[in-house]
Amino acid sequence: MIREAVDYYHQLLTPDAAQVAHEYMMSHLEDRHLKFGSVPVCRTLRPQFYTANAWRYLQDRTALVLSAFAKAHHALMSVPNLRERLDLEPYEEEMLHVDVDANIQIPWSSSRLDAFYESETGYLKFVEYNAETPAGIGYGDELMHMFLELDVMKQFQTRYRIEPTPGMPHLLDGLIKAYRAWGGTERPQIAVVDWHEVPTLNEHEISRLYFEQCGYTGVLADPRHLEYRNGKLWAGDFRVDMIYKRVLCTELVHELGMNSALIRAVRDRAVFITNSFSAKLLAKKASLAFLSDESNAHLFNAEELDAIHAHIPWTRRVQDRKTIYQGQEVDLLTFIADHRENLVLKPNDEYGGKGVVIGWEVSPEVWTHTIQDALTTPHVVQERVTLVQRDFPMMIDGSLDISPRYVDANPYVFSGEYIGGCLTRLSSAALLNVTAGKGSVVPMFVIEAL
Repeated sequence: MIREAVDYYHQLLTPDAAQVAHEYMMSHLEDRHLKFGSVPVCRTLRPQFYTANAWRYLQDRTALVLSAFAKAHHALMSVPNLRERLDLEPYEEEMLHVDVDANIQIPWSSSRLDAFYESETGYLKFVEYNAETPAGIGYGDELMHMFLELDVMKQFQTRYRIEPTPGMPHLLDGLIKAYRAWGGTERPQIAVVDWHEVPTLNEHEISRLYFEQCGYTGVLADPRHLEYRNGKLWAGDFRVDMIYKRVLCTELVHELGMNSALIRAVRDRAVFITNSFSAKLLAKKASLAFLSDESNAHLFNAEELDAIHAHIPWTRRVQDRKTIYQGQEVDLLTFIADHRENLVLKPNDEYGGKGVVIGWEVSPEVWTHTIQDALTTPHVVQERVTLVQRDFPMMIDGSLDISPRYVDANPYVFSGEYIGGCLTRLSSAALLNVTAGKGSVVPMFVIEAL
């Protein structure tokens, strides 16, 4: 049914209709804050579509994998020796205990699992877990609203019923639930905290505006400009009750140290922060190695192990050790060196695709050099997954182009349990990432034939 729906959409998108849609989208980028820095977040003229069954399958399997991640987080927080497997820096170990609260079972209000998903076959592989500060929720919701205004989408709905999958309502609900669990009783004033020069500042403004529409006063705040005085955290004359943290922990500490106004206020329980600093444990790329490593299998039940084996690609910390690959013991370093065409090397604590080396796209010399670097700077090695390609339309140099692009599926998780909304990125390159400069975002709709 999806293939028929896509074909119908492309039939509706004649060259003239495509030009109209393109001009409409480009003319509304500024007022909708749909730019990543100065670059349009989306230039593609078709959303991603799933059937209700396909979307439910993605939600159900995500929930199982999430259950395993939650158990991993509990084990890592409970057993300090286990945390050595994540290669934490000393300040990260200290940060884990800055905002721990026994009343909050889940340390993150929002997170995102990044995957490749072929809905026709059920093939699903999660390659990263964005547990610390997932981006794209605001962009996705604004894109949904804009696509629903396109003439081609209105014509499409004469044959297909569409169901939007917004994320912002669930994000705000998760933030407020966590704030109440922390002990907050008043209506909180919310600061969206990140550096003022980040290219995602437009999305932060989308979030702030949404919070205000729902009755919560908000402000964008740079952590360098926050002040902790008279028992409260302040952004100028704005009292901050809740920090919606978009700044990364690593950048925060490297820039301001462990004695910044933000960290002191959080430590003194003068302000609530989400996501918790302990969410950083699962934001490490090594968290997938923790799940897939045979030495940790005893932490999970049979259903979770089945989900891990089915949906987490074989991943290991790069180190001199023996491990199991497809039932056979291997020397890990030798295995990595000999299987470049089937492996990817990733820094343990980077984002935006930085430092990722795709084995089948580089020379043996580059691969060898990266392995050497990985022995001094924490890396993980991950088995190659099947990339998904689908045809998507775009205006290129004034002409309609419909051609294959890589597409991923990245479901959002709110309050640690509700799966709602799904970031969808497209790229002509194997590395799908807007930050890396080769990606584009489209909204996702669940559809049903009328």
